[in-house]
Amino acid sequence: MNRRASRWRRLYGAGPWHLLLLAACFGFAAYVATRVVAAGIWTGFLAWFVGAVILHDLVLFPLYSMGDTAARAVSGRVPRRPAATNYLRVPAGLAALLLLVWFPLVLRASERDYRGAVGLSTSPYLARWLAVTVALFAVSGLLYAVRRWGRRRWRRRTSRP
Repeated sequence: MNRRASRWRRLYGAGPWHLLLLAACFGFAAYVATRVVAAGIWTGFLAWFVGAVILHDLVLFPLYSMGDTAARAVSGRVPRRPAATNYLRVPAGLAALLLLVWFPLVLRASERDYRGAVGLSTSPYLARWLAVTVALFAVSGLLYAVRRWGRRRWRRRTSRP
């Protein structure tokens, strides 16, 4: 069996579980595509998908790569452990993702349509997005502080004779 598994890895490049999970993902993607087409929203879905690919790969990726490079240059070192910038990357990325998904409501760009559909105003969405963003950064800062405190405490404990 070991010989067969090593031959499989040499031919395919990964284990059989990888192929099985990849096939399941493609199957699920095909199911979602059939549901999108059946709902008649495939043109909007395709526009969002192509726009997201273009926006991410051609605009956002270079921007946040430059931001990351700048943050590392400011810190002046390449850390062996996860950098403090990770505690800024994660909440910033999540806040940006939330804004990207909900921007018509956050920026009140769809007030008339939203009010007509559900009878409510879009005015609370900006405050809610800001509150979630502040909470994300606060939790991240707290985790960073706990990590730093724990590391200092561990160093003091291990440096004692």
